Amino acid sequence: MSSMKEREEGFERKFAFDEELRFKATARRNKLLGLWAAEKLGKSGADAEAYAKEVVKADFEEAGDDDVLRKVRKDFDAGGIAQTDQQIRQKMTELLAQAVEQIQNT
Repeated sequence: MSSMKEREEGFERKFAFDEELRFKATARRNKLLGLWAAEKLGKSGADAEAYAKEVVKADFEEAGDDDVLRKVRKDFDAGGIAQTDQQIRQKMTELLAQAVEQIQNT
């Protein structure tokens, strides 16, 4: 019976580890997305970092990526930046892969 308990605990630890990795990777992706968007919006330095933090915070509005997309979309529209939702989502996908790689290499 103890082997079943150990196996269950192992699955729970793996699940917790995977969830933590997903959370960290998503937060890092959002920061990278914010820096990318800030550059397109003509922001640099402290302004770009502050904007990236706003993008990270936007992800706490609801589950999923739609809140982040809406934030960037709204700011791009206000700034006259020509990017489709598809292009922004593609960038989010690219940056998520980059974020996972960065986390795994630290």
